[in-house]
Amino acid sequence: MGVVNVTPDSFSDGGKWLDAATAIRHGIDLAAQGADLVDVGGESTRPGALRIDADEELRRVLPVITGLVAEGIPVSVDTMRASTGRQALEAGAAIINDVSGGRADPAMMGLAAQTGSPIVLMHWREHSDVMQKHTAYEDLVADITSELLQQVDAAVAAGVDPAQIILDPGLGFSKTGEQNWTVLAHLEELVALGPPLLVAASRKRFLGEVLAGPDGRLRPTDGRDDATAAISTLSALAGAWCVRVHEPAASADAVRVVARLAREDRA
Repeated sequence: MGVVNVTPDSFSDGGKWLDAATAIRHGIDLAAQGADLVDVGGESTRPGALRIDADEELRRVLPVITGLVAEGIPVSVDTMRASTGRQALEAGAAIINDVSGGRADPAMMGLAAQTGSPIVLMHWREHSDVMQKHTAYEDLVADITSELLQQVDAAVAAGVDPAQIILDPGLGFSKTGEQNWTVLAHLEELVALGPPLLVAASRKRFLGEVLAGPDGRLRPTDGRDDATAAISTLSALAGAWCVRVHEPAASADAVRVVARLAREDRA
């Protein structure tokens, strides 16, 4: 899954793809690099980010989704709003990627049920401006698992076919850097829950921390792609369904290598 942030303030590439034509070209580029799916979002969810209104979100994402679909590129829409999700699906998007896991907008589950769209339910506790105040867990992996399964139950109760559901452990959302590493060490347990698992580690701060220089300065975001590819390899080995990345080429190669190795294991 390649990332197209149609935003001025995303943590990694905010402002680079804000113009629709530039964003469409970037999405085409990501597909050429090996992305099977291009994730288009118009609202930053970096720590501390404030929400934008629905009209602005639609203004940003709809032309990009329409343009990419016209090029035959499968698209997911990264949104927490059912109204945006509906219009994105009508424009040809194939998947709803809701980082709130259906918690931010009560209508989102009903939209997925009505349309039959696959939906990514991410582990989420609060909006970006306050999410890092909610990092307390009794047992990190057990609590994340329990909270994800609550979201699955809510989706099924709303009429969503369980086969539509994809899970995301929400790296960086209401989690410290150390907690992100713990989650990654337990990916196989999350895969074992049943639904396909999406892992979104690309360029995040905890990678910048582990790659920090001797002076303690974080590795800049555009210097974290090799580490991202390493996470993609580990995710594929654990059985993840998909990785969400800013630069697909190395990760696409990594998952192909893991897939080839898996054929040997089965031989």
